[in-house]
Amino acid sequence: MPIIPPLQINATRLNERIQALAQIGKIGETGVCRLALSPEDRAGVELVKTWMEEAGMEAYIDPFANLIGVKYGEDPLAPILMLGSHVDSQPYGGRYDGAIGVLGAIEVVQRLTEEGVLPACNIEVVAFCDEEGCRFNKGLFGVRGMTGRLETDDMERTDKNGVTRREALLQFGCNPADIAGYVFQEGRVGAFLELHIEQGPILESMDEAIGIVSGISGPLWLTVEMTGFAGHAGSVPMSMRHDALLGCAKIIVALNELAQQDPGAPTVGTVGSLVVFPDSRNIIPEKVTFTIDLRDIDLARRHALEAQLFQVIDNVSSEHGLAYTIREDTNSEPRYCANWIKETLHEEANVMGLKPPELMSGPFHDSLAMSHVCDYGMIFVRCLEGISHNPKEFASIEDIALGTELLYRAARRMTVGGAGR
Repeated sequence: MPIIPPLQINATRLNERIQALAQIGKIGETGVCRLALSPEDRAGVELVKTWMEEAGMEAYIDPFANLIGVKYGEDPLAPILMLGSHVDSQPYGGRYDGAIGVLGAIEVVQRLTEEGVLPACNIEVVAFCDEEGCRFNKGLFGVRGMTGRLETDDMERTDKNGVTRREALLQFGCNPADIAGYVFQEGRVGAFLELHIEQGPILESMDEAIGIVSGISGPLWLTVEMTGFAGHAGSVPMSMRHDALLGCAKIIVALNELAQQDPGAPTVGTVGSLVVFPDSRNIIPEKVTFTIDLRDIDLARRHALEAQLFQVIDNVSSEHGLAYTIREDTNSEPRYCANWIKETLHEEANVMGLKPPELMSGPFHDSLAMSHVCDYGMIFVRCLEGISHNPKEFASIEDIALGTELLYRAARRMTVGGAGR
């Protein structure tokens, strides 16, 4: 077992904040539901804002509903170090996803404040709005807004109740009109660091508490609508049907097979949402709308699979006499962590007596969008059985504290020059 020196961050305080935030939007014993721009999301943001202020930061909410805390440094014009993640959740989520990245970053700044450290540059801690993307079917809204990468339909996307994102921002307390005057300053952010649970089983299988991320897979999100013809389930012969759900089922099976073509590749494919019309047991389904999530760290391989998938959709539609449309919701290329940041993390981990492995991230994170404007690095924390997006999601405070300590040491070295070795 490695000999780990005493932690400089306050693990007790960090754990208390994690558990306190988990009470907002709590479902069941351990789950949370803080959908983006919901009243629960706002309550969570307000609570986190108080902790930013306790940590010595000036905190505010920007036009995209990002919560930003600023720790002022010696040179306010120098490129900043940004830390953070998100506090919105899935509708059936856990208490650690995103939250430990925000609360861990606050702990880092609070420790620097308690030490009386004046960083060379400003440090900003951000709780980005709508990382998850589950409410409006497109994530990373806050970070894309902050970095000037919004798309034309972002504001008019609707949730399942017909509420547009523009309306939700107003309900949250932001004025969408302020977005028009916002311009991202190129070079403003020098580097971005994000702490996050792994959301997978690799670290646990290796018996490692933390890992250093090498890169993030590029996600492709599609929404497919297949249309056939409704008919009586008891009277239309099987050979004469135009069953949209049958076509959808064949595509789901094909996606699963495509994603497993290369057993050694980290490719994953998922259909996670499906809506059937008219949704009656004795009517042949006329229309089915479903989502496709295809991810890979190798963009060429993903493009090849995408082409095969589109051919499958076309072939199945022809076979069953269906019409179809495909809407692209997200299309991101894989993004790799900066080597110098990875080296910094490895060196500081070594001082802690740790040798964390490098691993890729299948899930996307706010780091994916930040990678387009600055160098980035990520620290992963082991989670029980790799479970995430589930109330059973769990990471021990001991592991979270190690990840936060590494974040602290890296941030201190990058902005002060040393980590109290």
